[in-house]
Amino acid sequence: MHIEKKMVEWRQYLHQNPEIEFSGNLTSDFIAKKLDEFGIEVHRNIGKTGLVGVLKCGSNDRSIGLRADFDAIPVQEENVFEYRSQNAGMMHGCGHDGHTSMLLGAAYELSRSRDFDGTVYFIFQPAEEQGTGAPAMIADGLFTRWQIDSVYAMHNLPGLPLGHVETSPSSVMAAENHFKIEIKAAGGHAAMPHLGSDPIPVGAAIVTALQTIITRELSSIGEPAVLSVTNFETNGGANVIPTRVTLSGDMRCFTDEAQAKLQTTMERVIAGQCQSAGLEYCFEFSNCVLSTVNSEQEAAVAVRIAEKIVGAENVNGQCSPYCISEDFSFMQREAPSCYLLIGNGAKGHKGGVALHMPTYDFNDDLLPIGLKFWTALVKDQLASQTCFV
Repeated sequence: MHIEKKMVEWRQYLHQNPEIEFSGNLTSDFIAKKLDEFGIEVHRNIGKTGLVGVLKCGSNDRSIGLRADFDAIPVQEENVFEYRSQNAGMMHGCGHDGHTSMLLGAAYELSRSRDFDGTVYFIFQPAEEQGTGAPAMIADGLFTRWQIDSVYAMHNLPGLPLGHVETSPSSVMAAENHFKIEIKAAGGHAAMPHLGSDPIPVGAAIVTALQTIITRELSSIGEPAVLSVTNFETNGGANVIPTRVTLSGDMRCFTDEAQAKLQTTMERVIAGQCQSAGLEYCFEFSNCVLSTVNSEQEAAVAVRIAEKIVGAENVNGQCSPYCISEDFSFMQREAPSCYLLIGNGAKGHKGGVALHMPTYDFNDDLLPIGLKFWTALVKDQLASQTCFV
């Protein structure tokens, strides 16, 4: 098998047949079939349509997990090439077709060479876009059924030159948190506000007060965060003072500590504003995705391997964190880990269209680079003489 050619075939097949969230039965079947062909032990229904391939060589009890996501996004593709999406309203607009193909390529190569001593876990995850796939796999025993010493993942990034690698020994991407604030009042007639109570000035004051939290509660050095009120709704009318104001929005930060602090401070500010007006409130805060925080040792390993593959001049091991989010962060709370971003192509060049755009496409020239990284990482971390099992 010419593996680089096969990876392109796999990737373009997956691109033609995108599936979103947990509905990836065809994709899961495709992955399972390939792993089985490679002689790799397959475990299915780990997180609904998720699956784990297990490849053991030698007698050492060391292990490593390699994770790829395989879900698409609910966007109508506008590309016109032959392998464009055949499923209306769905496309691989984030490159998970490429991530899956790179990991399948590594599974094939490692199953043939077997020049490592330990166990490799090939983790194929659904529903990354909703932030629910990783928690589902964890709930189904990903880290209790198997002893995974460390876990790694990578994501393509348009705008970075092809194969350029960025990562960090700490925060790489932000936590995503949603909030909802409901302010309750008596309401009244707009011509006689003194006979009731008005939640609108309180809601407006809360919007303003929340904006002070980032600059007054967090350090301006090393604790970046973003807090945005994105919706302001009432049940009032032109001459009706509402009985309810509902605010909702999004908060991003880069550490668990900052997340906990911001949640507590937000409620204190909301409670204070409402108490001053004699109004009741309800505050809901939901964490969608945790902050993506690498383990220092695993990040150093990833940087060293990447430098061997693409050259030290193309590796930034101290990148600034990105404000996007990734549910691999849940796996990071279970085992030492590293998450990398790898260039899909510079802006204006092949692979340079931004993620989630209807004209995005994964750059197939990245496939052999990802394959080389995964196989080199395994052989480095599970180094041994060639074994035959």
